[in-house]
Amino acid sequence: MPPDRHPHEDVRPARQGTSGPASDPMTGRLLDGRYRIGPRIARGGMASVYEATDLRLDRVVAVKVMHVGLGDDEEFAARFVREARAAARLTHPHVVAVYDQGADDGTVFLAMELIEGHTLRDVIAKEAPMSPARVLALVEPVVSALAAAHRAGIVHRDVKPENVLIADDGRVKVADFGLAKAVGTDTQHTATGGVLIGTVSYLAPELVSEGISDARADVYAVGVLLYELLTGVKPHEGESPIQVAYKHVHEDVAPPSVRVPGLPGYVDALVARATARDRSLRPSDAGVLLHHLHRVSHALAEGVREDPELTQDLAPLLLHPDTGAPVIEEPVPATGPGAGPGPAGAVAAAYGSDEEPTSFLRASTPPPPHAAASTAPTVPRRGRRWRGPLLVLLALLLASTLGLGAWWFGWARYTTVPSVLEQNRTSAVAELEDAGFEVVVGDGVFSNKVPEGRVVSADPGAGSRALEGDEVTIVLSLGVELYPVPKLVGRTLEDAEAALGEVQLEVGRVKEKFSEKIPAGQVVRSTPARGKELRPGAAVDLVVSKGRKPVNVGDWVGRSADEAERTLARKGLVVERASEVFSDDVAEGDVVAQEPAGGSLFKGDTVTLTVSKGPELVEVPGVRAQGVDSARSELEALGFVVEVKNISDYLGLGYVFRTDPGAGTLVPKGSTITLYLV
Repeated sequence: MPPDRHPHEDVRPARQGTSGPASDPMTGRLLDGRYRIGPRIARGGMASVYEATDLRLDRVVAVKVMHVGLGDDEEFAARFVREARAAARLTHPHVVAVYDQGADDGTVFLAMELIEGHTLRDVIAKEAPMSPARVLALVEPVVSALAAAHRAGIVHRDVKPENVLIADDGRVKVADFGLAKAVGTDTQHTATGGVLIGTVSYLAPELVSEGISDARADVYAVGVLLYELLTGVKPHEGESPIQVAYKHVHEDVAPPSVRVPGLPGYVDALVARATARDRSLRPSDAGVLLHHLHRVSHALAEGVREDPELTQDLAPLLLHPDTGAPVIEEPVPATGPGAGPGPAGAVAAAYGSDEEPTSFLRASTPPPPHAAASTAPTVPRRGRRWRGPLLVLLALLLASTLGLGAWWFGWARYTTVPSVLEQNRTSAVAELEDAGFEVVVGDGVFSNKVPEGRVVSADPGAGSRALEGDEVTIVLSLGVELYPVPKLVGRTLEDAEAALGEVQLEVGRVKEKFSEKIPAGQVVRSTPARGKELRPGAAVDLVVSKGRKPVNVGDWVGRSADEAERTLARKGLVVERASEVFSDDVAEGDVVAQEPAGGSLFKGDTVTLTVSKGPELVEVPGVRAQGVDSARSELEALGFVVEVKNISDYLGLGYVFRTDPGAGTLVPKGSTITLYLV
């Protein structure tokens, strides 16, 4: 079984020959009547992980089994169960899912999602040092998972590359949520025997020196992880775990750019903020750190090489304990464990594998004070000359009393205000009240840097000295200042500009266009549209109406009425036809007249067309046998033109023999009628 199959533990891969049934009694065992244990995938300091089959749901899972001895400890097992249940409630796409928990004949186990893939440690071995963009792409899912855990009140306490799994399809998953915390109480990071549990290269300083931790310990571990991905090495190294722990407490993490020149300053600042030795200077939880990661990712995506403002925002601010003014703290050079007082702890057990195991540091006690000298020098007698020394003694007592009073009234009775910047309201109020202050929550303010609901400022500020019981006013962020685009359509340009000014927005580009609905001079459209939230000073582009678009009617007299109707209708005009009329000049079906005769109209207006029926037709009357003069008069009265001709056998009588066209024929008025006489 390959070692990268499912390293849920701070694991060493199962060695060849140790995972078969003959050497591992767990292999082949049925736990809780449900989980058939298969080969061992990995082994760590507190548990082993096995591939197993869930017989009830017919699926392959990973089963973590606590080592013999740890599961027998009732207090340990109870805490493990509590934390397993808490982790099981944590549903997040970047967290290894916990399916089940139980105990079978003293064997305490967890059933969880099986991830086919490798660990972040493998990626580091192959790719580090990596580009900042690649680093943030790997770390962002980890921080997202931690943020969800911190919101649920769960602290991981053992963030390291071995606990970050990368599936074959590229999904990033964080394993072992709640396990490290299950070893300790709610505040102490120690096991029942006073042993501090954690991976020494990623331990926060307060874990080493005080044995306590909160979400900021996870933030520190992520900072170390960032450094390692960027540089390919861990920030603190030593010949023994105790030397590494000592450096966590006494030395700052160096900027990654020391090893990898050319990194943007804001990347250095991000690492410095996350790995600040004073936990009050770190982001208060992974949610705040995720916000900072997104800002850095955005700057990298935009190709920003240096951003002094972002660098300053991210850099941890150190405060002088007396004045509260910013100071610069220089890192303490490494001196080794024998050159000075080491961290409060000693290594009880550690695993020397490539994948750094969780270490156990024995909780410490302060060294005994130096023994006082057994004898004191004898004060020689002064005989009766006691008055001088007595006066000196009285003067010393008086000076001591005055000094003590000055010390008390000028310093000792004051308490330092802790830093609560970027903490949520509940956390900030609790920390200030624990320090003895009354907390007042002031009006919120907008902030482009601090997430909504987090502390923007405190008065008096962090590092200030104040009396116990004094009020500390905290101001919470309202988030990024955003204003919705107001209703602008239908307003004049002047009114629209005033409306935008009321919400701290500005008029951008102004274009004009025809509109059939919006009167001239009023806004037709805004970009962005109404309701879109923008930052103060953002520009809103406007389109202003030029009124209705004119439509050219044209001159259609003498042209096809059908063609005129189709064309005008396409332009949006309404065409009406008047009564048709006879016309000697305009062909039938063509336009005789139109109203209006030309010019421009608007869509929906009406054009009236008068259409020709062609010339008027008249029936040729019968004039046969009439005299020529009578026939001529009758035909000319009907509008005909008369032409007279004699037939070939003309007799000279002067009567009409026939007409052309003949009688009864319909011909246009004004046509020529030929009379043939006999």
